[in-house]
Formats: sequence, C-alpha cells, structure tokens
Amino acid sequence: MSAAVALSPLELAGYQGGSIVSRVLLKRSGGTITFFAFDAGQELSEHTAPFDAVAHVLEGEAEITIAGKAVTVAAGEVLLMPANQPHALSARTRFKMILTMIRSA
Repeated sequence: MSAAVALSPLELAGYQGGSIVSRVLLKRSGGTITFFAFDAGQELSEHTAPFDAVAHVLEGEAEITIAGKAVTVAAGEVLLMPANQPHALSARTRFKMILTMIRSA
C-alpha cells in the first residue's frame, strides 16, 4: 500500500459471512497495523502476544477480555492491550477494527 493513497478505513475489506477477514496494512520490525472485519458471533480464542497493542474500533461492537476482565468496545473507541496479558475477542455485532501492535526493543 502506498503512503500517498488516502483510504476510508471502513472500505479496506468487507464482511464475509461466518468469517474473520484480516488485511495487513503495514508490517515493519517495530510493529504491524492490521485491519479486521468480524462477522457477528465470530471469536478469537484467548491468546497472548509479547507486545503492546491498540484496538481502534471502526464499526460495530465487540467484547474484548484482557486478563479475565471483559470490556465492551464500540465504534469510535480505542482499547489499550498490554503485552503478555491473555486476551480474547467476541464480536457482538459485525465489527471492524484496526489493530496496531508495537514491538519494544
């Protein structure tokens, strides 16, 4: 993707029934930026990552559980996700987000 192109984040990818769509927007040694579109009811099971992340919700609503604490996030909100904490996601509705992961040295 060229840095000179302006895009609408909501149009980066569409929903697919019963699926999770992801599109890597930027991948560097210091981190990644990835777009996700979840159909309603889709889930990411609990896992951990060795880097901090920010989930920027573009559309819809999801429940993200971090270290056992469930947080409901909706369009326009951001959620900070600390490194090495178990987390999971469940899309309550069709849900789009941009996930920025930052690797520390």
